[in-house]
Amino acid sequence: MNACTLGGSDRYLEVTKDELENIALESTRTIEIDEFVPRKEIDDLYLVRPYYIVPDGKVGHDAYAVIRETIRSLDKVALARLVLTSREHVVALEARDKGLMGMLLRYPYEVRDQAEYFDDIQDVKITKDMLDLARHIVEQKSGHFDPSKFEDHYEAALQDLLNKKQKGQAIPKAAPKRADNVVDLMSALRATSKDLSSIPRARRGQPRKRSRRVAKRVKLETGAADRARFQ
Repeated sequence: MNACTLGGSDRYLEVTKDELENIALESTRTIEIDEFVPRKEIDDLYLVRPYYIVPDGKVGHDAYAVIRETIRSLDKVALARLVLTSREHVVALEARDKGLMGMLLRYPYEVRDQAEYFDDIQDVKITKDMLDLARHIVEQKSGHFDPSKFEDHYEAALQDLLNKKQKGQAIPKAAPKRADNVVDLMSALRATSKDLSSIPRARRGQPRKRSRRVAKRVKLETGAADRARFQ
């Protein structure tokens, strides 16, 4: 038995498993294209996750290549529908090298109104001193996007925990969490600026050594490794 809310109110209706199964959509390998739009018109708030889209069969390859090259030449994306996990989703197909990438999109009701969060932010007067100091820090720490620098500290800690348990080693207790303190922004900026100024110029901007990967990835990646069929 499941409970569903009525239009965001505090009222609920009970829905049985059989009733939900009756409205579930059958997963297919077919992508239905509805419209072609400029990519720049899609707000990032609607982006969920990317999928690699691959053709299926000779006919699929022909249609795949035509659509890929057409939207590439027109600098557009194809808005399409496909069924995954018994639910219909909207995806934006765009050309990517020899293939197509499908970006799963949110429905409008899944996107919160930013006013609910931003309206209470106070309008403050930013001093030139603060801007100059912040700009100095940004310039000192500027670089280029390199995802190879990303480190999943939780994954590494989890694998370390499993290794210790497997070897029968003692598991140290976690250090007590520090209470959140209010930090003066200018003091924090000045401290950061001081730390940066002590770094030799030859070392600034050099990437840190990558930590050794110690954990296996799950088979289903949440990202561009997910696959969908094109027909």
